[in-house]
Amino acid sequence: RAAGAPQAANHDAAKDAVAKYCSVISMSTAEQRIRLQITNLETLRVVVDKRIVDLEAKEASLQQMLDRRDEALRKASDDVVAIYARMRPEAAAAQLTEMDEEFAATILEKLNPRVASTILNDMSPITAAKLTAAIAGKLQVKRKS
Repeated sequence: RAAGAPQAANHDAAKDAVAKYCSVISMSTAEQRIRLQITNLETLRVVVDKRIVDLEAKEASLQQMLDRRDEALRKASDDVVAIYARMRPEAAAAQLTEMDEEFAATILEKLNPRVASTILNDMSPITAAKLTAAIAGKLQVKRKS
């Protein structure tokens, strides 16, 4: 059995070496896993940052559209609306057809529905449809606000 003692000592030493090797490998693997996770998180951060920039650009675009709409509403003061309300429908239709679509839609929106429908009736179907769609879009934006 004395001969077995060195084998047992060698066996214990081998076990210790294997355990030490495994712990080193385990640490290295854990570190690699953490590095990979950090890399993945950094990649995701870039994607999220890009999406934030895209959303901010879209928000700015929508804000510009709302600002233009508000400006058009200010331009279409009550006095201008009153002028178009008193005009002959065919004359009002001819003038509204020639002006900026958003501004024309704003004027029509502020008119009495009966007067606006008479004016739209004197426009080409394509122009009347565009202006009606613009008015409907504005009303939809107002309801969501």
